[in-house]
Amino acid sequence: MAYFLLVIGIAVGLYFILYHAVIKGGRCKSSTKLHGKTVIVTGGNTGIGKTTAMELARRGARIILACRNKQRAEAAVSDIRRESGNNEVVYMHLDLASLKSVRSFAETFLKTEPRLDLLINNAGIFMKGKTEDGLGMMFGVNHLGHFLLTNLLLDRLKECGPSRVVNVSSTAHRFGSVDFACLNEHKELGMGDSAWNVLKIYSHSKLCNVLFTHELAKRLQGTNVTCYSLHPGAVHTELARNANRLMLFLMKPIITLFLLDPEAGAQTTLHCALQEGIEPLSGCYFSSCAVQELSAKARDDAVARKLWEVSERLSGLS
Repeated sequence: MAYFLLVIGIAVGLYFILYHAVIKGGRCKSSTKLHGKTVIVTGGNTGIGKTTAMELARRGARIILACRNKQRAEAAVSDIRRESGNNEVVYMHLDLASLKSVRSFAETFLKTEPRLDLLINNAGIFMKGKTEDGLGMMFGVNHLGHFLLTNLLLDRLKECGPSRVVNVSSTAHRFGSVDFACLNEHKELGMGDSAWNVLKIYSHSKLCNVLFTHELAKRLQGTNVTCYSLHPGAVHTELARNANRLMLFLMKPIITLFLLDPEAGAQTTLHCALQEGIEPLSGCYFSSCAVQELSAKARDDAVARKLWEVSERLSGLS
């Protein structure tokens, strides 16, 4: 029994060392206040997005929760107003799976809101399917919807600078690639419905986030707008709510022990949104509140430029 307890004690000790040294990640240390500033957070009704919106509201910003589900978004607005003490939190409808909805959101926002200081492209989805425009769902929501939204709002960001665009990606981008032949033929980043193929397509969409940020930074040179992509950490959110229930049940012990809560997962987003002095790092990729080295494929100028041109065509910008 004593040996068994010793083994358990060592295992628990090693877990806590691993959690605090590797899993937990960094903390946003900025004390920046945001009174008089306006922030858009896509997918701000749950998970990392809601936690991000909560913290920015506490710092005095006017928060626009850009979400698809009205009921859940309005509940999040009430929660954030109550807990932050900031009543400048509002919901505006945005369905990133609809290019028409993205354009409608941007048009309404530009007519009704005089400022935009921070655009946080946080929303993401992990599921197969097609958007109403016939695009692959993860390509359309995770990349193209945000690509169009950002471009439609760029002039307002420039007017209100210094301002920032923050794109929430994932370390999964390291396993991604961009198949332009598949994009041109199927408007999709990959084919197949198996769990492995869905994971690969998700990784491809997250690589698109990083490449988009890389190219956007080049196009923003000489302006007062900067942009950053990031990995939030392995976070327990509703991203995989459409996954197989048996798989989720079997994964629950791992989720409980090794995944961050949304408060910890929001720290790198907050760092990129708030940290003073990171403007020279525009276009870079962050994790654990620190800039990270990207692989060659994630900073390939030719691929990033081609993805931009394809995205312009598919979103109707060109």
